[in-house]
Amino acid sequence: MSNFKDFNNPQVAKLPKHLRQFIVDQHYEKYTPIDQAVWRYVMRQNYSYLKQVAYYPYIKGLQRAGLSIERIPDLQTMNDNLGKLGWGAVTVDGFIPPSAFMEYQACRVLVIAADIRQINHIEYTPAPDIIHESAGHAPIIADPDYNNYLSYFGSIGTKAMFSARDFELYEAIRNLSILKEAVDVNPLEIEKAEANLQYLAAHLGEPSEMALLSRLHWWTVEYGLIGSLDDPKIYGAGLLSSIGESASCRNKEVKKIPYTINAINFNYDITKPQPYLFVTETFQNLIDVLEQFADTMAFRRGGAESIKKAIACKNVATAVYSSGLQVTGIFTEMGIDPSGLLNFIKTTGGSALAVAGKQLEDHGKLYHKDGFSSPVGKLRGSEKALEDLPAAALKNLGIAEGERADFTFESGIHVNGQVTRILRHEEKIILIVMEDCTVRESNGNVLFQPEWGTYDMAVGEKIVSVFNGAADKDAFEENTYVSPKHTEKIVYDEATQNLHKIYAKVRLAREQQQGETELPALFKILKAEYPSDWLCAMEILEIVFHRKLFPELETEIRLYLQQKAEQETAYKKLINDGLFVIEHPVTQLITEEDL
Repeated sequence: MSNFKDFNNPQVAKLPKHLRQFIVDQHYEKYTPIDQAVWRYVMRQNYSYLKQVAYYPYIKGLQRAGLSIERIPDLQTMNDNLGKLGWGAVTVDGFIPPSAFMEYQACRVLVIAADIRQINHIEYTPAPDIIHESAGHAPIIADPDYNNYLSYFGSIGTKAMFSARDFELYEAIRNLSILKEAVDVNPLEIEKAEANLQYLAAHLGEPSEMALLSRLHWWTVEYGLIGSLDDPKIYGAGLLSSIGESASCRNKEVKKIPYTINAINFNYDITKPQPYLFVTETFQNLIDVLEQFADTMAFRRGGAESIKKAIACKNVATAVYSSGLQVTGIFTEMGIDPSGLLNFIKTTGGSALAVAGKQLEDHGKLYHKDGFSSPVGKLRGSEKALEDLPAAALKNLGIAEGERADFTFESGIHVNGQVTRILRHEEKIILIVMEDCTVRESNGNVLFQPEWGTYDMAVGEKIVSVFNGAADKDAFEENTYVSPKHTEKIVYDEATQNLHKIYAKVRLAREQQQGETELPALFKILKAEYPSDWLCAMEILEIVFHRKLFPELETEIRLYLQQKAEQETAYKKLINDGLFVIEHPVTQLITEEDL
């Protein structure tokens, strides 16, 4: 993003460059009067219903996040309020890759889809939208236990290894969500996209760390329940932002399961209501389960199995030697000795070396443009690991700057070369640089030869950690995968633009009592020209009912909506819920303890 805007929010200002590429401008002016009405309808329903079933005091949470029921939030107001809670917010274009999403979360920045759901998906949409992200995630950010879990989850998620298949699945999900929110899409296209997603989900193979972690994220952050199995409260953003599923999830038909590490075995379908949900007794239990899973991950385990995950990933990953040296690149080969210990690693293409997340000078991906390879392990005849040897012990082994060295690893890898430099970090040797160097395996296979140039040998007895992405992402200039497919920007025909004008006039009548006399004529146009509309008619009914205007019009609209609810079942719950909130205004439902 060329003109990065931080909204005077410290968390947003600290975002690294590689995450800024996903940020888009909110363009508040693009929200139509119908968009604003959709927001208001959903939020009024949430005020009315969720205060009874949400875990965190929902109204207080909304206010602390800078949200109101009346209009779609603007990003500056949200950042002003979230900043007081140690969080920030940015807008993006729909789904972003899981690894980037996790990193935003680790940075304590909410990722908010700039678009809002269409009225025909008012109850639920598989596409991320501003209702889901702001009205779902933001209100509970005020709970310190929860927001600590959220950011900690992100910090674990940024290290998760993924597979090449994960990218295919991500693209399939993104494609389907875009199609579902687009206008005038051929239903066959949606069916085809759904079938493709289901096929990929069913043929994913062994799920990657990211795939498993995404399941834990789904069953907690998105669809989590907390409390007892008999009467749990909602804290998941997917439920908090779905006026349909926030109610249906309470039904006995939706199985409630105690939340444990076993949740990683349950996949999910973003296109359908969930048949089961997981209930945690406390937020601490969420952290305990996350820790349990993290202990199985490559960034904590290291070794051969973790390098295997990096090779399967086929994307940039980082391996950390026990000396602290970090090798970043696309891993393609590894060596394992008869006992199963890792003894060699190799990357292909631009690679880099770093320590403590900072790239070593002159060891970026341009210098190591053809890849990097090095042994792993101890030297024969040395009790201590090579990285721990003091200068005198190193010299006794014939390894000193300016001298020719000849040594063999326990694995049988033999190195012979002129040592030009020995690099240390915090008293550990991390790199030995050699010229005129030959490296051979015990079977004679050549791993490096003099004509290839300078040999930079990584030093470390073990690979202690392997994680997704670069050690120093900004120095590596890592372009996290950005989908080429963008959400569809709707072009409104003349009839829809005229409908927008009607919605705008009704809002003006409600907020400023201007043009109230036009309401009968506006309803007449709605009936004649927009027979599928129900929301604008409901907003007119709200005004005339509370201000005791046009009694005959009130009766006519009420009958009109009731008949529509009976004849068109898709609208039945929406209309009945809307009528309930008109009869029981949300202001009457707010108590002092909510505020």
